[in-house]
Formats: sequence, structure tokens, C-alpha cells
Amino acid sequence: MEYYQFTDLLLLALPVACVAWTVTHEEIFREPRELCVKKSRHSESIWERKFFYLFTCEYCFSHYVALIFVLLTNFQLLQRGVTGYLIGFFALVWIANVYMTLFGILRQSLKVEKLTGNLKEELLEEKKQD
Repeated sequence: MEYYQFTDLLLLALPVACVAWTVTHEEIFREPRELCVKKSRHSESIWERKFFYLFTCEYCFSHYVALIFVLLTNFQLLQRGVTGYLIGFFALVWIANVYMTLFGILRQSLKVEKLTGNLKEELLEEKKQD
């Protein structure tokens, strides 16, 4: 039974990571995210600042996404009941954040490779022109 729970955990963390990353990093949510950054820095109320900060931090936001997925899927880990929900929730957040960290590293290395390739192309073009 634990083997299937572990597999479920690894699979369920994928959409949690995807949603959290997309909202906090991708271009499609840039404008709302910029508004949230502004409000998280300049709002009068501490509660308002903290609320808007949640939409700018993938770690923070992943907790809320994980909570939604745990409730939607009735995901419990190792135990039944409230304890199983809590263990599943925190494990799901942790695995989702591992996925997001690995994805961030991968994207950064691809960006460096692309920039290096563009720089090499520019140098070759300059040499051809000389």
C-alpha cells in the first residue's frame, strides 16, 4: 500500500509544482504578479502585504495549491484521517518544491547555453565580416 501512496505522492506533486510555478514565474501571469509584488511591498496592512506576497513566492503559493489538491483528491499518506492529510499535505509541498527547484536549475542552464550559443554566433559573424 505504501508503494502506491509514494507513487501517488510523486504524481500528485507534478500538477502542484506546475500550477505554483506557472502563477509565480511565467509570462502569462506577469501583470497580475507585478500588481501583487507592488501591493505586497506598499500596502498599509500587514495582512494585505502577506496575502499578495503569496502570489509571488512559489514556495508559499505551493502550500495553497497543495491544500486544494489534497482536498480534491482526498490524498492521505501513511495514516488515515487528519494525520494522513497533514503528512500528505507537507510531503506534497516538499516534493513539489523539489520539482520546482530542479526545473529552475534546468531552465537556468538552458538559458546559459542559449546565451553562449548566441554569443558564439555573433563572434563568428564578426570574424566573417573582418
